[in-house]
Amino acid sequence: QSTYCSTMVQHCEALGRAVQVVNLDPAAELFSYPVMADIRELIEVDDVMEDESLRFGPNGGLVFCMEYFANNFNWLEESLGHVEDDYILFDCPGQIELYTHLPVMKQLVEQLQQWEFRVCGVFLVDSQFMVESFKFISGILAALSAMISLEIPQINIMTKMDLLSKKAKKEIEKYLDPDMYSMIEDSTNILKSKMFKKLTKSICGLIDDYGMVRFLPFDRSDEESINIVLQHIDFTIQYGEDLEFKEPKESEEDKSALVDEYFQDHVDE
Repeated sequence: QSTYCSTMVQHCEALGRAVQVVNLDPAAELFSYPVMADIRELIEVDDVMEDESLRFGPNGGLVFCMEYFANNFNWLEESLGHVEDDYILFDCPGQIELYTHLPVMKQLVEQLQQWEFRVCGVFLVDSQFMVESFKFISGILAALSAMISLEIPQINIMTKMDLLSKKAKKEIEKYLDPDMYSMIEDSTNILKSKMFKKLTKSICGLIDDYGMVRFLPFDRSDEESINIVLQHIDFTIQYGEDLEFKEPKESEEDKSALVDEYFQDHVDE
């Protein structure tokens, strides 16, 4: 998440566009960008873990910190001050349970909306994890779970595309605009259990029939890749709606063409 925020800050600065970052990860260590607010000023995981009366491990300590934060949103309100038309990135912890079955992030979203923020979730999945069909389906379910829990528009991104080999880039191309029904065959052929075959078919059918989850490639070394992601976010929150606004280049109709163009430029290098 911090790498994503750093890349977006640099990209926006190059465009002459103001952007602020709020760190909401109480276990964060170093940043390569300035932050306008840092949750570690309120509470920090190391302090919680070292507290003899609590005796939390890293995961329990993080959950405790985020629940404490949810009870002290006034700190965030004071830290944000008077913001009008500001573009703010909230760098959040990566633990998946915060977005699936714990209420903390949902409470944060609702609080931001009460403060009249337009909120868009950006769900990041490591592209190196998504190069096999089973892992891809798992990643989709995690993204879908976060979408259902937070109930906000969500942009799903495959990160670290620049770290993939040429072979892996070629392999992952099919996962950006997937044919779930062909993926069913790839997945179920190695399943021995009829029950899991049926479940996998149901999941793939649901995703394909409703088009609920799609991923954008995010290559921090490619300005066009970064710009496409930013355009989608801007369109989702209607950033700068008083200006002449253009829809993202990557609409549903021409998405495949842009994906092909990206991989043609990068796989053939």
